[in-house]
Amino acid sequence: MTNTCLIVVPTLNEARHIGRLLDDLLVEAEAMDARIVVADGGSTDGTQAIAADVAARHSRVTLLHNPRRIQSAAMNLAVAEHGGDARYVIRIDAHGKYPPDYCRVLVAEAERLGVDSIVVPMTTVGRSTFQRAVATAQNSLVGTGGSAHRTGKSAQHVDHGHHALMSIAAYRAVGGYDETFRFNEDAELDYRLGQAGYRVWLTDATSMTYFPRATASGLFRQYFGYGGGRARNILKHRMRPRARQMLPLVILPAVLLAVLSVFHWGFLVPMAAWGLACFALGAVATRQHFAEYGLPIVLAPLVGVAAMIMHFAWSAGFWLHLARTATARPRMGVA
Repeated sequence: MTNTCLIVVPTLNEARHIGRLLDDLLVEAEAMDARIVVADGGSTDGTQAIAADVAARHSRVTLLHNPRRIQSAAMNLAVAEHGGDARYVIRIDAHGKYPPDYCRVLVAEAERLGVDSIVVPMTTVGRSTFQRAVATAQNSLVGTGGSAHRTGKSAQHVDHGHHALMSIAAYRAVGGYDETFRFNEDAELDYRLGQAGYRVWLTDATSMTYFPRATASGLFRQYFGYGGGRARNILKHRMRPRARQMLPLVILPAVLLAVLSVFHWGFLVPMAAWGLACFALGAVATRQHFAEYGLPIVLAPLVGVAAMIMHFAWSAGFWLHLARTATARPRMGVA
């Protein structure tokens, strides 16, 4: 399978993970005769030095400077400069954990099914207490709203999922990632793939493990970006949000409405109902996932707090992007 695929690892300050990850990926690259490209966005923690050292010792590894820093630009640049006549591109997140045959299974699935894009189930695993609470929320209904690639649903065609493998022909045909997106660039690309007639397949043959943000502020910033990215996606393509995406939209209005509770307690009801729902579903998720994360039921309220941070940040990011767009249009002369 000479030059079957290009394995791309976008990085930005991933020194803790990149060395071990490249060691694992080299085994796969040797087996598939594939190339690995580390597209670095200007790391300052030693990531570039580690990757450069591996590249100096292994001709299959290339360190590529990504001046735009973001993942969408990293992927586009790697495919443009090193895609050559490769059939597939595989996107690897540096802070994830993968089975030893991850890339080989993806290529085998693509060959067997003849699909244009493969997405994978993603299980979130935490190390610290807060991370474990976030993981419990993200792996359950309270944190994902039932997203197929988060809740372990069986193999099926989907509209969107966690990016793993794409046909380079399909990738190039739709123009790759939109580099104006810092968040939600994967869902935006999946939408264009679907509109162009390409198929996205959620596999059950392999999966990846994701390590969540370790602090409340980091989690807030992440989901604030997700919300803004989703709003940008909807505006760009005039999409109709799914029901599970509509629910978080009421969170920011509910919180703002609660400010009026100084005049009447009834204004607190929507926010209180949301909080109670998060804590109740968090308790259910904690009990369901105890064997996986060992998070005691006494810490279930922390799962509810993590879910509330995600919901509020997503909602705030979404509405702020809409507000910015609405106020920017007159100045830009857009009707």
